[in-house]
Amino acid sequence: MGEEETTPPTPCLPLHPAIPEPHLSPNIHSSTPLPKFDPSRMVGIIKRKALIKDLAAVYHAECLDYCQQLLSYQRKWEETYKSEDLRTDTVRATKRAKKVR
Repeated sequence: MGEEETTPPTPCLPLHPAIPEPHLSPNIHSSTPLPKFDPSRMVGIIKRKALIKDLAAVYHAECLDYCQQLLSYQRKWEETYKSEDLRTDTVRATKRAKKVR
């Protein structure tokens, strides 16, 4: 029942001491000025966003087409094998009896 020595927790050290971590130096962004708003960059961003949306729509349409094809192939396959399963529905006796333990 003696007093236990407690050591204060050690702070997490950065992996590389030359690279400052963001939470250790909060004023890192205040030294670099923010660039001014350039509307010509916005036009490019909007055009790229529209191209990405178009590409996503085309990709989605192709995926739906492939899914429809797969579904039709699956139905066709199930129909052919269901008719074969009905013909081979009889159960054959095993050639060797299983050992009873």
